[in-house]
Amino acid sequence: MEITLTVNGVARTVDVEPRTLLVHALRDHLGLTGTNIGCDSSSCGACTVLIDGRSAKSCTVLAVQAEGAEITTIEGLAGDDGSLHPMQEAFHTCHGLQCGYCTPGMVMAAVSLVEEYPDLDEEGVRLGLEGNLCRCTGYHNIVRAVLTAAGKEA
Repeated sequence: MEITLTVNGVARTVDVEPRTLLVHALRDHLGLTGTNIGCDSSSCGACTVLIDGRSAKSCTVLAVQAEGAEITTIEGLAGDDGSLHPMQEAFHTCHGLQCGYCTPGMVMAAVSLVEEYPDLDEEGVRLGLEGNLCRCTGYHNIVRAVLTAAGKEA
C-alpha cells in the first residue's frame, strides 16, 4: 500500500506491505540507516525514533500506523548547517558512546526524555533510559551526556 510519511520534516511517499515495520520502512525504503536494528523484539532500543516528539521503538510500530505523524530520526537532529543537536554534542564531548551501535537510539530516547522531564537527575536519567541497552556498559558517560545536554552538569 502507498503511504506518506513525514520524516525529518519532509513528506515521503513509499509503497510498503501493510505488515512492514517502521524501522524497515525507514532503513530499506527511505535509506535512513542511522536507525539501527538491534533485537527485532523491542528489547534493546537501538531503533528508537521520535514520533510526534516522543520516543518510540520503531520495531514496534507498523509503517502504516505512522502515516500522518511527524517522525524524527537521528539524521534529522542535526541543524541544516550540519551543526550537532545539543544532545549529539553532549554525547560527543562526554564520550557517551563506545562501539556506537546503541547511540542513535539512545540519543533519540534522551532527547524525548529531557523534553518530557526537564528537571532530571542521575536517577531519573537511568530510569528514563532503561529501555535502551548499551552492550558496552557505557552508561556512566551516557548519563553524564544527558545531564550535560539538559543543563544539569553531571
